[in-house]
Amino acid sequence: MTRLVLASGNAGKLAELRVLLDGTGADLVAQSELGVADIEETGLTFVENALLKARHAARVTGLPALADDSGLCVDALGGAPGLYSARYAGGHGDSAANIAKLLDKLDGLNPQWRTAHFYAVIVLLRHAEDPQPLVAEGIWPGLILDAPRGAGGFGYDPVFLDTEHGLSAAQLDPAVKNRISHRGRALAQLRERLPAALAALR
Repeated sequence: MTRLVLASGNAGKLAELRVLLDGTGADLVAQSELGVADIEETGLTFVENALLKARHAARVTGLPALADDSGLCVDALGGAPGLYSARYAGGHGDSAANIAKLLDKLDGLNPQWRTAHFYAVIVLLRHAEDPQPLVAEGIWPGLILDAPRGAGGFGYDPVFLDTEHGLSAAQLDPAVKNRISHRGRALAQLRERLPAALAALR
């Protein structure tokens, strides 16, 4: 088994990744368990922020590091909220306020112009100075609804319409959502490529 540090203290994310990476030879531990504090995300892209987090965790622990970053990009808003998805309305993680601001920005816009996508990137750094990180990404295209639908999910899920199923992300069965979502697609790509990357560490 190869020990990897997850550049996050999020217990839910750790549990999700451990299940997904079962059988790959990765032994994942959260950075918070190793006394590593979060680092400020000062990058201008999702990839930069993920790399910043992974590099920090790898440098402090001396272990290979895994990190992710994700957000919602709305075409009519030039890609906003993008990097600021979690704090679009000001406070971090206030989903109701973020959704209210997004719907206000798109008020009156014809449905055909309400295209958007969720984006997720996951990076693996073999060490802090790794010049060739493994980068896996996933994109989930859809439309922004004019009002929330469904009680499941989190974040922008109630206003994000998956056009293939005709349901909001908050209405989808969790198993279906996990398979087709941006994070699910990025994780599937990561799982496919991780064994070869880990073999190079041994």
